[in-house]
Amino acid sequence: MGRKYRDEMRPRHGMLRSREFIMKDLYTFDYSNQHALSTYEEVRAAYSRLFDELKLPYLVAEASSGDIGGDLSHEYHLPIPAGEDNVISCNTCEYVANEELAVSRLNDSCQSDAVSQDRGPVENDRQTARVWRGVSKDRSTLINVWYPSSSHAPNGQEASELSDADLNTHAIKSILPELDSSLSDSIPFWRTTPQSQESGRPKQIVNVIDHRLGKSFSGTLNANKSQFPLVPRQSDLDLSAISCQYIDSLSDGSPVDIIRIRDGDACPRCSSGSLRVQKAVELGHTFHLGTRYSVPLNAHVQIPAALAGDNVDASSDKKLVAVPIQMGCHGIGVSRIISAVANHLADKTGLNWPRAIAPFEVVVVPGKGFEEDAAAVAKSIAETCPGLNSTSTQPIDIALDDRPESLPWRMKDADLVGYPVTIILGRKWESERLCEVQCRRLSTNSYIPLGDLPVYIDQLLSQL
Repeated sequence: MGRKYRDEMRPRHGMLRSREFIMKDLYTFDYSNQHALSTYEEVRAAYSRLFDELKLPYLVAEASSGDIGGDLSHEYHLPIPAGEDNVISCNTCEYVANEELAVSRLNDSCQSDAVSQDRGPVENDRQTARVWRGVSKDRSTLINVWYPSSSHAPNGQEASELSDADLNTHAIKSILPELDSSLSDSIPFWRTTPQSQESGRPKQIVNVIDHRLGKSFSGTLNANKSQFPLVPRQSDLDLSAISCQYIDSLSDGSPVDIIRIRDGDACPRCSSGSLRVQKAVELGHTFHLGTRYSVPLNAHVQIPAALAGDNVDASSDKKLVAVPIQMGCHGIGVSRIISAVANHLADKTGLNWPRAIAPFEVVVVPGKGFEEDAAAVAKSIAETCPGLNSTSTQPIDIALDDRPESLPWRMKDADLVGYPVTIILGRKWESERLCEVQCRRLSTNSYIPLGDLPVYIDQLLSQL
C-alpha cells in the first residue's frame, strides 16, 4: 500500500482522476507457468471476495494488457455514469470484456448487407460511405477508415446514422498498431512528411474497410476516386508514386468490424444473449506477465531439476537448474474505490456508504434532553455482540453525535456523511422507549425497542 503520483494533464471527476492516489500493489513470483497461473487465479479470487464485501454490482472484465504486457489480464469495474471505460457484458452468459477486447457476433442482417453490396457498387455511393483519416506515429502512413453512413440497429430497430464518434479506435489499432489516434487533423502531418525518410518508411496510404460496405468497396474506391478521394485536395500530390493498400479482412480471414459495440448487439459467446454497454470506472487490475521482464533482466531462480519438467534437458545430470521467474502484477486503487462508490451510491440527500468502508456503521442522534440516554444506547449497542443467528459476531461500529446543534441539523448532517444506519432518540423514545432506526439505502424507517436493536441493526447492515 502506498501513495502514487501522476502528472495528469487534466485532473477531473474529483478523486477519480487526481494527481495523487493510494494504490495497493501486489507482485507475485513463481518458478513455472503452471504455478504462476494458479497464483493468478488465487489473486483473482481474493480480489473478488474483497469487492463482494462492497455488495455492489462490480464487473470483472477480460482486458488488454496494454504497455505492461503479458497475455492475460482482468479489470474490476464499477458501473458509474462518470466512468471513462466502456465495459461490455452479456445478459445471458458470463461474457464481460473491456471495449479494447470486446467483440460482437455478426448477425444475419449484417452479413446479408455485405453480400448484397458484394454484387456491385451501391447506387449513390457518396451517401453510403464515410471516411475517418488518421496517421501513423512516424507520419509516413495515411490511414483511411471507410465505414457506412448508417447501420442496422439490433433487435429489428430502424437503421441509425453513424459518425466518427461510432468508430472503435481500439479495433483500428488492433489492425494497425502504429496508428496515432491523438490527432484531430492528421492530414497536414502526413502531407508535410517527405516522400522518403532516412530512417523511416516511404509515404503510403492504407485503406481499412468495414465489412458493412462489402468486399467490393475496395474496387469502388479505385473506380470512383472523384467521389471517394483517398487524400483530400489531392491535386497537388502524385498518387502514382504513393503505395496504396486495402484491408477488408483480418489476417485470419474474419471480417473487419470497426464500429463500436452498441446495446443489443449479439453476444459472441452464446447464441441467445445480447450485449450491454456500460460506462464504468476501473477499481483494480490483475496481470499475468510471464517472463516478459524476467528474461530481458536475466532474472532466474534455481530449482531442483526434477521440478523444471520440460524446461530442462532430459540428459542433464545437474541437481539444480536456473529458470526464468514467472511474474504477476496486481493492483487495487484504494482512493478510486472511495470516489467510485461515492459516485455510485450518493443521492440528492448525501453520501451512502456500504458497511465495509463506512466511517462508522451506525450513528446515534439524540433529541434535546436525551444526550445521556443516547450515550447509554450507543454504549449498549457497541458492547453487545449480535446473537447466534446473526451474520456477524463482531461488535457494531457506532458513533454518537453529541454536538450542540439542533436535531434536524444533525439528522441532515448524518445523511450528508452517509452513515449506513441512523438511530434517532426523539418523541417515541420519550413516550415508549422506542428508537427510530433509519436506513436510507434500504428505504426503511422503523421503531425498535432497545433490547432488539443489536440484532435488527445487524440484519440491516448485512444487506449493505
